[in-house]
Amino acid sequence: MSLVSLVKTQKSMEDPAKQAISQSLKLIDYSFDKNLKRVVIKPNLCYYWDCTTGQTTEPQFVSALIDLIREQANPQVEIAIVESDASAMRCKYAFRMLGFEKLAQEKNVRLVNLSEGNCDAVEVACNGQTYNFLVPRIIKDADLRVNIAHIKYTVDPIKLTCALKNIYGCNPVPKKFKYHSDLGNVIVALNKAMRFNLCLINNNIATGIQPRKMALTMASRDPVAIDSAAARIAWLNPNKIEYLKVAEKEGLGRRVFVAKGESLDSFRAMYPKETFNWKLKRRLLKLVLFVGLGKWLGLE
Repeated sequence: MSLVSLVKTQKSMEDPAKQAISQSLKLIDYSFDKNLKRVVIKPNLCYYWDCTTGQTTEPQFVSALIDLIREQANPQVEIAIVESDASAMRCKYAFRMLGFEKLAQEKNVRLVNLSEGNCDAVEVACNGQTYNFLVPRIIKDADLRVNIAHIKYTVDPIKLTCALKNIYGCNPVPKKFKYHSDLGNVIVALNKAMRFNLCLINNNIATGIQPRKMALTMASRDPVAIDSAAARIAWLNPNKIEYLKVAEKEGLGRRVFVAKGESLDSFRAMYPKETFNWKLKRRLLKLVLFVGLGKWLGLE
C-alpha cells in the first residue's frame, strides 16, 4: 500500500511551510536525489483567485519547496514553475497576480507557460479509448516532477479536484473545455502521458463560502492514494469517484493507502461540508467570474 503523510503546520515552527514539507517527506521515506539537474514544479493556479481563498497554491509554499530542493539535492539545480493557459485564464496574468513573478525573481527560477513551449505529440490508451495529446518537453525532460495540488470540490461527475486533476493543467491546449464531456478519462490519460514523481498538497486554507484555516500539508509518491485520502478529508468516498477507479485500473496508483502523521479524521472535522446552498452559490460565482473576466481579458 502507498504511504500518504498528513502534517499540521505549527505557527511555532521557525519556517512553518518548509518544516511541514520536510516532515511530510520524511513520513513517506522520500529524499531528493543528489544528482538532480532539472526540476519542474506544477502548482495549482486554476484561476486568478488569491491563495487566501483556498483556491490556489501559496507562493510561500513553493518558495519553501525550492529551498529544500536546493539544500538537500543540488544548489545549482534548474527549477521551473509551470502552468498553461486555460479557457478563461492566461499565465502571464496569473503568474503576476498570484505572486509568482516576484517569487521567480527572488528565487532565480523560471516561469514557464506550457502553452507557448515546445511539445511532442503522444498517443495514450485509457479505459478502452485512445487520446492524442501534446506533452511539453520541459516536463518530459525533467529529472523530478513535483505536483502541488489543493483539495477542492468540483462539479459532477468527477466530484473532487486534487493531484490527478492538477495535471490537467499541464495540457498546453488553452481551450480545455472541449475535454469536459469526457473529463474523468482525460484526466487519467494525461496523468499516464505525464507521470509526476512526487505529489504534495498545500491545504493551508480550505476553500468554501467562508475559507477555513486547516494548516494541512500532505505528501505521497502515489497520486491515486493521495487523492483518495483527500477525498475522505473532503467528506467524499473515493470508491464512488469513477476516475479514481479508472486511474487505479490504468496503473497510476492505488486507492488503498497507509496514512502517516496526524489523524486524517482531525482534518476531516475541519473541512467544510458542501451544502446544497454553497454548491449552488459556487457554481453561480464561477459562471459570473468566468464570463466577466473572460470578456475583460478578451478571452471569448
